[in-house]
Amino acid sequence: MSEQKKHRVLIGKPGLDGHDRGAKFIARALRDAGFEVIYTGIRRTPEEIAAAAVQEDVSAVGLSSLSGAHMSLFPAVVQALNEKGAGDIPVLGGGIIPDEDKGPLKEAGINEVFTPGTPVEKIIDYFRTACETQEGRRNL
Repeated sequence: MSEQKKHRVLIGKPGLDGHDRGAKFIARALRDAGFEVIYTGIRRTPEEIAAAAVQEDVSAVGLSSLSGAHMSLFPAVVQALNEKGAGDIPVLGGGIIPDEDKGPLKEAGINEVFTPGTPVEKIIDYFRTACETQEGRRNL
């Protein structure tokens, strides 16, 4: 029986938001589901998150924001990844995000947006699909 490859993901908290309970919950749920998770901690710049994603060779990035700064910080992470030649890494976002912000965030390069009440299984499945897609592109 062959061992299944662990998907490597990064969970980041951009900006000055110090509330990390949700990010830690998702990180733990992903670990429990068999992912290898790098957690950058709170109060990171978009550039620090992008640099860590590249250095750690992750297949997806998850961002959390409860501060209301998601409209500037999430796209800034996508931009920083692009500047590092890693714009193909899927970026998923979650937190207190109004429905009217979801479309503009997706247009800015965020692959999916999760809000409170999203079943954790749905989040895990989306991370798994994003990682498998990314890893498939790398192997071409």
